[in-house]
Amino acid sequence: MFEGRQAHSLILENTNGEVNGEHHERMFRSQGSCSSSCLNGQQMIGTVLDTAASAKIPKSRLGGGGGGTPREGPSDVELIKERFAKLLLGEDMSGGGKGVSSALALSNAITNLAASVFSEQNRLEPMPAETKARWRREIDWLLSVTDHIVEFVASQQVSKDGTNMEIMVTQQRKDLLMNIPALRKLDAMLLGYLDNFKDQNEFWYVKKNADDDDNGGAPGNDKWWLPQVKVPPEGLSDVSRRWLQFQKESVNQVLKAAMAINAQVLMEMEIPESYIEALPKNGKASLGDAIYRGITVDVFDPEQFLQSIDLSTEHKVVDLKNRIEASIVIWKRKMQNKESKSSWGSAVSHEKREQFEERAETILHLIKHRFPGISQSTLDISKIQFNKDVGQAVLESYSRILETLAHAVMTKIEDVLDADAKAVDPTHDRKQVHTEPIKKLDPKEELEKLNNMDPPNSMTLSDFMGWHLDQDADAEKKETGGTGESDGNSLKKPPKVATHKKFSYIEKLENLGGLRSPTARH
Repeated sequence: MFEGRQAHSLILENTNGEVNGEHHERMFRSQGSCSSSCLNGQQMIGTVLDTAASAKIPKSRLGGGGGGTPREGPSDVELIKERFAKLLLGEDMSGGGKGVSSALALSNAITNLAASVFSEQNRLEPMPAETKARWRREIDWLLSVTDHIVEFVASQQVSKDGTNMEIMVTQQRKDLLMNIPALRKLDAMLLGYLDNFKDQNEFWYVKKNADDDDNGGAPGNDKWWLPQVKVPPEGLSDVSRRWLQFQKESVNQVLKAAMAINAQVLMEMEIPESYIEALPKNGKASLGDAIYRGITVDVFDPEQFLQSIDLSTEHKVVDLKNRIEASIVIWKRKMQNKESKSSWGSAVSHEKREQFEERAETILHLIKHRFPGISQSTLDISKIQFNKDVGQAVLESYSRILETLAHAVMTKIEDVLDADAKAVDPTHDRKQVHTEPIKKLDPKEELEKLNNMDPPNSMTLSDFMGWHLDQDADAEKKETGGTGESDGNSLKKPPKVATHKKFSYIEKLENLGGLRSPTARH
């Protein structure tokens, strides 16, 4: 993906592989007055190393080259050593103790791993088996740190004489005990959703050309390096369209759960003093006159407020988010210090300030819902950078990369649906319609919705077709009074490939022993 500049040798070689004599003499004259004849028998500076001489040079254990036999690749043990050496050194490979904290080093390691694994996932297709195995293996290594973050809890123990005693035992910290398994399951679900696209053949991808903007593809955008989705001229079939919509809703629920966990972890992180010191004196100075007037009006409507703000670019959205978050911090600090004199003093009453803070929170939640793939705010970056809690660093980074992956998958599904709509109606214009009410996401509630989803969470197109036919047959049976017959002819339903019982993804994983596909697929 990245094309680095390659260093070229200063030595000119002829077709026989010998060093050019004239250039050779010129190089050595530049090193000193001694000619090349006085260096007979010695390895000359600037020439190609003699393989016989270089074979005697000791080789580093960290390198894979050195003229020896080619290695097949580093073993798992060597990779673990490399990963955890970087963590222990705080990414300061000089060993001078100037590295970052363990929390930030672990957060960066998880982020970089996800970037290297998911950066090439530009299509709706299963992840390559080798890449998926690498992701599961290496994320397990990094998450294993949380197994040793414990706290003391009370427990009952029965002694030999039958006496009950209360003792203190160690247990994984509560926030990790609840959220790490939940994030692992969200991870497995996202990979499962990508696996669902292995059998589809109604849309495909082509390389995007500058002059390629026909009706069969998605609307043009500035991401020219991404492949362009194509659909048949008549569009997708009705079943495929419904299946894609179902996949979108499923991924969207995973996105909500990951966003809820990430927001909760960030909220629990301490605000760095450096961020507080850089804040202006009051919320009005942070927001600006226009935004401040929009929030402090007598009748406040968050939808109308956002419509009045220019959010045409990502930079403007992030700037608004930064201003609102700064004002919330300022108002909360003033409310906490209302009884003591402070340099943050203001003429605004406590009740008004509390009302403004609630309105700003509402706008912030609306921005996060409408722009889930937006860049992190200054406050979030500051919290992550100065956070010292390793457990919170793992939860934040893991939930953030799952949120990013879920948003990317959902965007690709929307691209296919939009290409289909454009094939059916060339005048179609992609617009995002937000009909869901504004509310703060709760991790437990969003995970419960995932577990109680009506159809199975992992379903290929063929599975969906069977499930869809079953649903239609049941509805028709109810309408005809339960006879299941029409005009004397018996209608035979296709064999069931999925049950209508509500599935719990957690139970399904436990019953299937890991990340295997449902038996209905095979």
